[in-house]
Amino acid sequence: MKSQKPYLVRAIYEWCNDNDFTPYVMTFVDANTNVPKEFVQNNQIVLNVAYGATKDLHIDNEWITFQARFSGVAHDIAVPIANVLAVFSKENGQGMQFELENYSPTPDPEKQSSGLTFIK
Repeated sequence: MKSQKPYLVRAIYEWCNDNDFTPYVMTFVDANTNVPKEFVQNNQIVLNVAYGATKDLHIDNEWITFQARFSGVAHDIAVPIANVLAVFSKENGQGMQFELENYSPTPDPEKQSSGLTFIK
C-alpha cells in the first residue's frame, strides 16, 4: 500500500496556497537530503516552499524538489518525502506533523541529470 504522507503534504500545501498562507516544510536532513548544510540545525531545516520562493517545485510520491535562493545563492533542493517532519502555514502554524520514515532512495536518472546528487 502507498503511503498517505505525500498526498497529505500536497493537500496542506494547496490549502496554504488557497488561503494565501505561506507553506513551510520542516524536514530531517540526512545523506539523502540535498539542502544547503549551513542552514541545518539539529539535523533539521525549515524550507519556505511558497510559489514565489521556489522555482520548478515538484512534490511527487517520493521527493520534493525545487530550486531556491539562500542568502542570494541559488541551490537545488531535494528532500525525500520520508524525511518530511511537518508541513504548515507560516502565518498560523496550522498544518500536519509526520513521523520520520526509513527510506532508501532509488536515484532518478532525470534528477541526476539536473545536477542533484543522491547517495545510496
